[in-house]
Amino acid sequence: MKIKKILAVVLSLCMIFALAACSSSIEDEEASTEEAGASTSSEGTIKIGGIGPLTGDVAQYGVAVKLGAELAVAEINAAGGINGYQIEFKMEDDVGDAEKAVTAYGSLKDWGMQMVMGTVTSTPCISVASEAAADNMLLLTPSGSAVECLEAGDTLFRMCFSDPNQGIGAADFIADNDLATTVAIIYNSSDTYSTGIMEKFTEEAAEVGLEIVATEAFTNDSATDFSAQLTNIKETGADLLFLPIYYTPASLIISQATAMGYEPTYFGSDGMDGILGMENIDVDLIDGVMYLTPFIESSTDDATVNFVESFTAAYPDQTAYMNQFAADAYDAIYALKAAAESCSITPDMDASTVGDLMKVAMTEITIDGVTGTGITWGEDGEPNKTPRVAKIENGEIVAA
Repeated sequence: MKIKKILAVVLSLCMIFALAACSSSIEDEEASTEEAGASTSSEGTIKIGGIGPLTGDVAQYGVAVKLGAELAVAEINAAGGINGYQIEFKMEDDVGDAEKAVTAYGSLKDWGMQMVMGTVTSTPCISVASEAAADNMLLLTPSGSAVECLEAGDTLFRMCFSDPNQGIGAADFIADNDLATTVAIIYNSSDTYSTGIMEKFTEEAAEVGLEIVATEAFTNDSATDFSAQLTNIKETGADLLFLPIYYTPASLIISQATAMGYEPTYFGSDGMDGILGMENIDVDLIDGVMYLTPFIESSTDDATVNFVESFTAAYPDQTAYMNQFAADAYDAIYALKAAAESCSITPDMDASTVGDLMKVAMTEITIDGVTGTGITWGEDGEPNKTPRVAKIENGEIVAA
């Protein structure tokens, strides 16, 4: 009996040691697998950076871009990614400031960014574009429309139409539709975006027979009180006020003009998009406002309908951001996908190698997107898109 008890104890101890060893082996194997998985996740993804204003006065633009880009990334990853690799997308806040945008670019480089979708607004984009060109980094801005955004190098592209196109398109639409006989302009002289559109609008207005009776300027430091500019313009009796500016100062101008009894027709550039989504905006005040855009939510084409449905399903509480900035960012990610697949981009490529391949591929692809069909790019980085005109009616955005 004693011998049997001793043998039982010995066998029990052996089983315990065996199980412990087995458990240890399994844990080591799991740890090894987890480490390999972490390594694969880090090294096996294509990294796209984003830069834009997620806070500050023009956050409406940046948040919209972030949501639109993330929607496209989620769809692409669910469908198998790019060349079989998943996309990692990371967006940094630049508060619409050029210096902060460059800092954000540096942070994304440290993260391992292989290409950048950004920046969102023109002035920061010009600064970041210089950095990207020096690094041979492929840059596709969803909405930086200033001509200078693409001047620093051959790896720079844009998804939106450029400022000159906006100035020309606005003047042509106003003239073709007999919206006014006399026009006044208020623009931001400290902003390349606003100045570029104003200059081309003025040139085209002369060509199509629009009479510009007043041109008034302001700067970023004086973007709250427009009484002097509006007093001068009101005295001219201008039928239409052209505002090639962002939605925040535009809302103040409209409010202050109404308060002084001046109610012209308002026509803006794509920077006006977002005014309807402003917190506490008086919808009656902006009724009838028109502006240029590549995206109109109420359009019935398949691409727009599908985008609206997907955006609404993904962000049911953030549909105020479903604007042209979200649509351009959505299309931008799909454009990067198309180019990356055509030149076989892989996660192990450095940004400069990616830039060499992508700058050629971008000129060879054609995409049908939410913001246009048959979109192609030239070697100058410009897309072949035509602006559309939207109008705010009864709190809704419709085609003008």
